[in-house]
Amino acid sequence: MEAPKPLRIALPRPMPTAIGVGGFLKNTVTVIRSDTAWVSPIIGTLDQPETITAFEATLEALIVESGAKPKFIAHDLHPDFPSTHHAQKLAADRRLKRLPVQHHHAHIAAVQAEYSLEDPVIGLALDGFGLGPNGEAWGGELLWVDACDWQRLGHLGELRQPGGDLAARQPWRMAAAALHALGQGEEIPTRFAAQAQADKLPTLLDKGLNAPLTSSAGRLFDAACGLLGVHLMADFEGQAPIALEKAVTAVEGLEQGWQLSSDGVLDFKPLLKALAALGPEDLEKGANLFHGTLIEGLSAWVQWGAEREGCRLVAFGGGCFLNAVLCDGLKERLEASGFSVFAPKRLSPGDPAVSLGQAWVAANAKERGRLT
Repeated sequence: MEAPKPLRIALPRPMPTAIGVGGFLKNTVTVIRSDTAWVSPIIGTLDQPETITAFEATLEALIVESGAKPKFIAHDLHPDFPSTHHAQKLAADRRLKRLPVQHHHAHIAAVQAEYSLEDPVIGLALDGFGLGPNGEAWGGELLWVDACDWQRLGHLGELRQPGGDLAARQPWRMAAAALHALGQGEEIPTRFAAQAQADKLPTLLDKGLNAPLTSSAGRLFDAACGLLGVHLMADFEGQAPIALEKAVTAVEGLEQGWQLSSDGVLDFKPLLKALAALGPEDLEKGANLFHGTLIEGLSAWVQWGAEREGCRLVAFGGGCFLNAVLCDGLKERLEASGFSVFAPKRLSPGDPAVSLGQAWVAANAKERGRLT
C-alpha cells in the first residue's frame, strides 16, 4: 500500500523557508518553501523510540521532497519534548536559527496559514495542555494573533489538576477539584468513595500538593464529566468528553452560568455548581446545559476580546474543537453577530496542526526582521 503523502497548503505569497517540528501528541512536521507548506501525515505520539526515529526520518524526507534549504526551525516551548530536543540538535549541527513558539499561538497561526489570513485574528484556543511562557499549564486561551506577533487577552478560570497528568484520564479528579473550588470539598470522599485516594484529595487540594493550576478547557470538560458520572476512569484522554457530547439532545444555556471579569478571565464555576447538583441520571440535561452554557460564555468572551482589539476575524484552534456541538454552535452564534469565523478544515484542529503554525510563525518572523 502506498504511503500517505504530505498535505500541501498553498500560502498567500513566496515566504522564507522554515521548518516546524510539531509537539508531542499526534506529531506532524512541516516545511515551508516558497508559496507552499508541506505538512507530513500524522507520525504519532513521541513517547517511544521507534516513533521518535520515524519523526526524524519523516522530517528529513520532507526536506528532500520539498527541495528546501532551511535556515529557520521552530518548535514548542516545552523543553522536554523530543521534537524540541531534535530542533535544538538540528539548529546546532546545521547552523539553523531556532524559534520557540508557544503551543496555542501555533494552533491559531496554523489556521491563519490554512486560510492565508494576512490580518490579525482573535484566536480561541481550547485543548488539554500547552506550556505557557512561564511554565504554566494553559489550555483555555483567548489570544490576539498577527502571525508571529501575539498577545494573551484572557483565559478560562483556573482549576487545580490533582495528580497532574493523571487527571487527563481520571475525570473524577477534576470533578473533585471543581467541588473543592466551589467550597464543597467535604463531599469528595463520599462522592468518589470507590476511587483510591479520594479521602486524601481534599487535603492535597487545600495544600496544592501535586495539583497545579490549569486553565485547560479539556480539564473543564473532564470536570463536567466527573460531576455527571461519565467515565470516572477513562481508557484514553478525551473518552469522557466524547461520551458527554454524544449525550447532547438540545443545547440549553444556564442563566448566569458563567462570569467574565474585566481582565478577561472567563469562569464557569456557576455552571459547575449546577452540574454538581445533578447526577448520572441527569446526564442528558447536564450535557445540554454544559454545552449550551459553554457556547454562550465563549461567544461573549470572544466578543469582549474583539471589541477590545477592534477585530472581526475569529480563528478556532485546539482539540476541543473536534467537538462538533461546540464548534458548530459557537461558529453559528458568532457569525450571527457579524464575525467571520475560521475553523480548521484541511487539518485537525488538534495537535497535528501545530507544526504548520510553528513554521508559519517562523517564516513571518523572518519577513518582519525578527530572525536574522
